[in-house]
Amino acid sequence: MLNDDYTPMEFVVVVIQEYFNKDLETATQIMLKIHLDGKGVCGIYTKDVAATKVDQVLEAALKAGHPLKCISEPVE
Repeated sequence: MLNDDYTPMEFVVVVIQEYFNKDLETATQIMLKIHLDGKGVCGIYTKDVAATKVDQVLEAALKAGHPLKCISEPVE
């Protein structure tokens, strides 16, 4: 997930909890990493599952009116 200056931190935490099945503490830690480093890893999945999760996050952000971006990248 990529940082932006507009999406509320609370929304990012909820998205991480809902779509990546993280507890509140873990979701908050991931959100802070995204905020501080510009991006963060929410999980490692197969290519198809990752693509689905990206689509779900982007749709949720769009519906909520936030510019949140989520991408998938191959693990090196």
